[in-house]
Amino acid sequence: MGGLKLPPQTLHGIHGGRRPLTDPPSKPAFTIQPNYSSSISTGFTTRNVALFSPSIFPCGYFILGGARERRFGARNTQASVQPVTEELVEDKTKENPVSGDAIRRRFLEFYASRSHKVLPSASLVPDDPTVLLTIAGMLQFKPIFLGKAPRQVPRATTAQKCIRTNDVENVGRTTRHHTFFEMLGNFSFGDYFKKEAIKWAWELSTKEFGLPADRLWVSVYEDDDEAFEIWHDEVGVPVERIKRMGEEDNFWTSGATGPCGPCSELYYDFHPERGYKNTDLGDDSRFIEFYNLVFMQYNKMDDGSFEPLKQKNIDTGLGLERLARILQKVPNNYETDLIYPIIEKAAELANISYALADDRTKMNLKIIGDHLRAVVYLISDGVLPSNIGRGYVVRRLIRRAVRTGRLLGVKGGGEDGAFLPAIAEKVIELSPHIDPDVQARGHSILDELQREELRFVQTLERGEKLLDQMLAEALLNAQKSETLPCLSGKDVFLLYDTFGFPVEITTEVADERGVKIDMDGFEVEMENQRRQSQAAHNVVKLAVENGGDLAENVHDTEFLGYDTLSARAVVESLLLNGKPVIQVSEGSEVEVLLNKTPFYAESGGQIGDHGVLYVTQDQSKQTAVVEIKDVQKSLGSVFVHKGTIREGVLEVGREVEAAVDAKLRQRAKVHHTATHLLQSALKKVIGQETSQAGSLVAFDRLRFDFNFHRPLHDSELEEIENLINGWIGDGTLLQTKVMSLTDAKEAGAIAMFGEKYGEQVRVVQVPGVSMELCGGTHVSNTSEIRAFKIISEQGIASGIRRIEAVAGEAFIEYINARDSQMKLLCSTLKVKAEEVTTRVDNLLEELRTVRNEVSALRAKAAVYKASMIASKAFSVGTSKTIRVLVESMDDFDADALRSAAEYLMDTLQDPAAIILGSCPDEGKVSLVAAFTPGVVDIGIQAGKFIGPIAKLCGGGGGGRPNFAQAGGRKPENLTNALEKARTDLILILTEKAN
Repeated sequence: MGGLKLPPQTLHGIHGGRRPLTDPPSKPAFTIQPNYSSSISTGFTTRNVALFSPSIFPCGYFILGGARERRFGARNTQASVQPVTEELVEDKTKENPVSGDAIRRRFLEFYASRSHKVLPSASLVPDDPTVLLTIAGMLQFKPIFLGKAPRQVPRATTAQKCIRTNDVENVGRTTRHHTFFEMLGNFSFGDYFKKEAIKWAWELSTKEFGLPADRLWVSVYEDDDEAFEIWHDEVGVPVERIKRMGEEDNFWTSGATGPCGPCSELYYDFHPERGYKNTDLGDDSRFIEFYNLVFMQYNKMDDGSFEPLKQKNIDTGLGLERLARILQKVPNNYETDLIYPIIEKAAELANISYALADDRTKMNLKIIGDHLRAVVYLISDGVLPSNIGRGYVVRRLIRRAVRTGRLLGVKGGGEDGAFLPAIAEKVIELSPHIDPDVQARGHSILDELQREELRFVQTLERGEKLLDQMLAEALLNAQKSETLPCLSGKDVFLLYDTFGFPVEITTEVADERGVKIDMDGFEVEMENQRRQSQAAHNVVKLAVENGGDLAENVHDTEFLGYDTLSARAVVESLLLNGKPVIQVSEGSEVEVLLNKTPFYAESGGQIGDHGVLYVTQDQSKQTAVVEIKDVQKSLGSVFVHKGTIREGVLEVGREVEAAVDAKLRQRAKVHHTATHLLQSALKKVIGQETSQAGSLVAFDRLRFDFNFHRPLHDSELEEIENLINGWIGDGTLLQTKVMSLTDAKEAGAIAMFGEKYGEQVRVVQVPGVSMELCGGTHVSNTSEIRAFKIISEQGIASGIRRIEAVAGEAFIEYINARDSQMKLLCSTLKVKAEEVTTRVDNLLEELRTVRNEVSALRAKAAVYKASMIASKAFSVGTSKTIRVLVESMDDFDADALRSAAEYLMDTLQDPAAIILGSCPDEGKVSLVAAFTPGVVDIGIQAGKFIGPIAKLCGGGGGGRPNFAQAGGRKPENLTNALEKARTDLILILTEKAN
C-alpha cells in the first residue's frame, strides 16, 4: 500500500453536486507513508464485543456477548487474565508522525514507558453474556474491576476495537459519530489514581502530541474538588478553561448499583478566538471531546448511597479518530487517513469526486466508509449476518451500505454487480496495525460480503414490486375517496425497514406516479423503532454482589482430573439457593466448593463431570453421600459442584472422597478428541478458512458449529467420516504439553471455542493431524475412540452450519438402535435388509398412483358439482353484460376447486367472474377466484380481489390477475365471506361495466 491521500484542503467548501471523476484531486497537504515494521505484535488476545452507546467514551450504555475460534496469529478472549508481553518495534524514519497508525503507536509507547503492560485488543465478540458487542476498552477488564479475577498487572494500556450502533442515524451527518472506532486507553488496577492519570493525560496531549495548551479545555464533576485542584494547581490549566459539570455529563456509573465515580474530560478548541464568555463544551462547531478519564472510586449501594472502593481504579478512553482529526487538521473524523481511503474507493466506484460533491453525497459516502469498516472487523471476529443478535447488527449495516451505494450509483466490477467486496478490500488493506488477523481472513470476509449483498439485492427487487403494488392501491383509494393519493408512513417504513428501501428512492418513485409520502407517519414509525432499540440496550453490569465477598474467602480450586478420577478434598463452602450456609441436610440441592477436585468443570464446550462425594467416618462408614450432576466454573477458577444430598448431612470443613463417574468421563474424552479430529477433517475437505463457531462435548454426542456458506454434500460428509475413522484406526498416541503462548503461536496451535488462556497454555496434539490449545480431557490413543459417525448436518443461521456426531460407546448405541429399527422394518415389509429400499420405492409409486386416481375422481366430482351450480350464475351490467357466480363447493379440496373454476370459465364464457369456496378439512377454508380476460381488461384482478375475502376467514392469498387461490382457518365465516364477495363483485362490476 502506497501513500494514502487525504482530501484536498482547498476544496472542502465546494459543493457542486455529483460530477464524473475526471482529473485527480490536487495533492493533499501531506502524505501518509504507513510503516508496517513499527506495528505492535499483538500476540493472543481474548476477544469481546459491544453494541450501541450514546458517546464513544466509557460513560455510555453497553451491550455485549459471544466468542469463536482463534488461530494463533489470532487471539483468545480475556486479556484481563492473560497479559501478553510484547516488544514495541520502532522505525520512525518513514512514518508520518500524525498518521492514525503513528498516533496509536505513540499512545501505547507513551504508557509502556510508564510501566503499563501493552495488551492486545479484545475481540468485538465478548465473553460477557450481559452485553452484545464490545463498545469500550474497559470491557475486557470487567472481572478485575468487579474483584472476580485477580489483576495480572497493576497497569495496562490498549488500543481497543469498538462497535456502537445506537446512534447509527447520525453516522455521516455529524463530524464524529461512527459505528466502528478505536479507543485508546490506559488503566490502573488499584495502583495510581487521579494525580498521575491527569498529569499523564496532559503530558500526552501537550508534549507527546504537541497540542497547544491554550486550546485545551477541561471538564470535571461539579463536586470533584480534588480533580479541579490537580488540573489548576499542579497542571496549570486556567480556571476559566475548567468547567464543572453535572452528574449526567461527568459522573460514570455502571448501573443502578456497583462501581462508579466522577469523570474528567479533555476538549480541543477549534475556535479560541470566540473567547471564554458563555462557553458551551457541547458546541460541536467549536469543541470536540477527545480524552475521558474515569476515576472509579465509589461503590453505589442499593439505597443510593456511596461507599469508597477498597481498590480505586482508573479507566480512560481516547478516541483515535478524534485525535487524528485534530492532528491531521481535517474538518471531520471521516477525512482522516483512517477512513478517507475507504470513502475515496467508494467515490471512485460511483464515478464521483468527493471534493466536488454536495453535502448529501458526501454524507452517503461517509456512511459507506464507516459501515464497511464495521462489518469487515465484525465478520473477521466471527459475526456473520443473521436475523438475531449481533448477526442482525452486521446484516443491518451491510444493507444500509448497499442501499446507500445504490442511491449513489456505486457499481462493482464483476458480472454480478456487487460492490461491497471492492470497497472492503481497501478496509482490509488498512487493517494490519488495527488487527493483523483481518488480512489472513480476507478471502472469507469478501466472500461473505458478496453473498450477503447479492441476497439483499434480491430482497430489494421484491421491495420494488411491493412498492409498485402500494402505489397502485394508493391511486385507486384516492380515486374512490376523491382525495390526493398518499403512501402511508407505515408502508414507507415497511419498505425501509424490511426491504432496505431508502426513503429518498421511495419518494422519487412515488413522485413519478403522482403520489405523496406521509413523512410524519414515517417519522413516528422510526421513533418507535428507536425507542424499542434503545430499550433493548443493556448496561454493562459491574454490580459488586455476594460473589465479590465470596471471592475474598474462597481460593481457586486445584484440578486433579487429568491424572486421577478420585481424590480426598475438603469442603470449603456450601451454597443453598445461592447463599452460603454451614451445613446441608438430606434431600437438599446444594453447591459444593472444594479445595481440590478430580471433577472437570464445564468449559471449552465440554460438559462437567458427574459423580459422587462421600463423607466417611473411621475410613469406612459412609455418613453422607452427595450425587453430583454438574460442575461449573465461577469467579475465575473456583469449581462449583452442583448436586443433591442423597444421605446424611454435609458440613463446611468436612473431608470428602470425590469420585468421578469413570464411564461418563470416558465418553466425554472420546467425544472431545473426536471434535479435534472433526475440525481437522473439515479444514482438509472444505478449506482451511472454515472456523469454529461453537461446540458441545457431551456424554451422548458431540456438536460442532462452523462457518460455511452452504450445506455439505453427501460425498464431503463421507470423506470427513473416512478421514476421521482412518485416524482412529491409526492408533496414534496423543501428546499433551504445557508451553508458553509464544511457543504455541509459533507451533500454529488452534484455540478451542469458549476457552480462556493464560501465559502458560496446555496444547493437545494428535501428531500429524491436529494441534489445539485445550484444557479439556482427552483419550490417550485415538484407537480408544473406536469409531465415528455423523448423524446430522444442518444450517442453524446464515453462514453457520452444525454437525452432530457420535463416537465410542455412543456410536455403538446409535448403531444398535438403527439396527433394531431396520430389523423391525424388514419384519413389517417382509423383505431382507438389502431389499428395503426397493420395497419402499415400490410402495411410494403405488401410493402416488392411488393418489392420482383419487385426485382425478375428486376433479370429476367437482366438475359435476360445477355443472349443477352453473345455472345459478347471474348477469351484471347494462352496456356490457358480465356473468357472475359465487357459490360454496362443500368439502372439495383446493385442486378440485381449481378444476371446477376452470370448467365454469369455459361454460359461462367471457366475460365471467367466478368465486368458489369450500371447507376441505376441519379448521380449513379454500377459496378460488377466476376472472376471464374480459373482466381483467376492465381493471379487476383476481389476486387482489380474493385477499380481503380470505382475511374474513382468518387467512390470506393471492395470485395472477385472471386466477388466484387463497385459504383460511375459520370455516364458520365462509358463508359471510362468500356473501361479501358477491356484494363487492356486483358493485365493482356494475360500475366498471356501465
